[in-house]
Amino acid sequence: MPRQISGLTVRDIRTPTSRTLAGSDAVHTDPDYSATYVVLTTDAGDGLEGHGMTFTLGRGNEVCVAAVRALQHLVLGSTLESITSDMGAVWQRLTHESQLRWIGPEKGAIHLATAAIVNAVWDLYAKVERKPVWKLVADMTPEQIVSCIDFRYITDALTRGEALEILRRKFSTRAEREAQMRAEGYPAYITSAGWMGYPDDKVRRLCREALADGWRAFKIKVGRDSDANVHRAALVREEIGPQNKMMMDANQAWDVGEAIEFMRPLARFNPLWIEEPTSPDDILGHAKIRNAIRPVGVATGEHAANRVMFKQLLQAQAIDFCQFDNCRLGGLNEALAVLLLAAKFDVPVCPHAGGIGLCEYAQHTSLIDYVCVSGKLENRMTEFADHLHEHFKDPVVVRNGRYMPPTAAGFSIEMKPASLDAFEFPGGAEWKQ
Repeated sequence: MPRQISGLTVRDIRTPTSRTLAGSDAVHTDPDYSATYVVLTTDAGDGLEGHGMTFTLGRGNEVCVAAVRALQHLVLGSTLESITSDMGAVWQRLTHESQLRWIGPEKGAIHLATAAIVNAVWDLYAKVERKPVWKLVADMTPEQIVSCIDFRYITDALTRGEALEILRRKFSTRAEREAQMRAEGYPAYITSAGWMGYPDDKVRRLCREALADGWRAFKIKVGRDSDANVHRAALVREEIGPQNKMMMDANQAWDVGEAIEFMRPLARFNPLWIEEPTSPDDILGHAKIRNAIRPVGVATGEHAANRVMFKQLLQAQAIDFCQFDNCRLGGLNEALAVLLLAAKFDVPVCPHAGGIGLCEYAQHTSLIDYVCVSGKLENRMTEFADHLHEHFKDPVVVRNGRYMPPTAAGFSIEMKPASLDAFEFPGGAEWKQ
């Protein structure tokens, strides 16, 4: 029988990470990792639910909660079968709603809310099919994957036919790459050793612990004090050695000219990339920085709101690494579009993760990229931060610096009921203390 979506609940979940400065950087000095958390229920009576979330840093999470409530009428009452038979149409229904489009045309709080709902649908779909989301997509035909994507505004860079051709080229060898991932895992890098607010002795200790656990790629935060940047880079390079990879992240702290100037003394530490060196909206600024600081690469994307931004970043040859966020984009449908755009322009995808739930999401999209889209691992890594995974029913599994493919059905995003109750804002036990 058809499975009707009969209920949608949304909760304001916030964790007080600002108490330890986990996640701190040059711009976000006191983050409280938070989630606008959505649960879809159906009338099937089998207990299966769709869980999805979008990520924020605390204050303002209530705005995303309200945005979810403004969108919920677009999925309530629909059958799961009608949605999954045309995932692209459902995504367009959510993003092109005529009145809400004035508030957030595929950007801002409305788009963040869209991601939470869309990914909850994918979670439910995968649970019904008894597959993890990455495997659900890996078992789709190229035509089915392309049918999930809205090509509006990007056909000057990627047509439906080109997307099909990219997917068809890799279709016959998917099984080989899937078996490789199950055996070896997907490459990752660690961020949680180098938060801005951590003192030197803690950074040294965390680097040594990470090396012992098999990590060979590290990202550090840099900011507006050039001497402090050099000091931190020297410290981490000393700890990890010249043979391991180092990346840097400015979190939008600099103007274009400042980014070029600040990177000059840091180049000697051989960073693979500088991430978010300036405003995430400044496409031409990123291109100017990239041309000025080579061979250091430029990476950005966690604050790029939609596929149109990525289209322009790629067309302008402004980035060396594509770092989309599964919550900033409008869910998996739009992430598929960006994966294909990046493959067309041959730019490695290294998804933004960390946060709360972002690692759980990102492992799926990286596996989809390798198995279905790019078929490449060169210069591809998924971010990892060792925070808050204990609150998830099926948390990420990392071995020797690699994500092991999830095996549980769904999007790996379902949180434990006790954690949801404890961190719900403002009434949860963690906020009453």
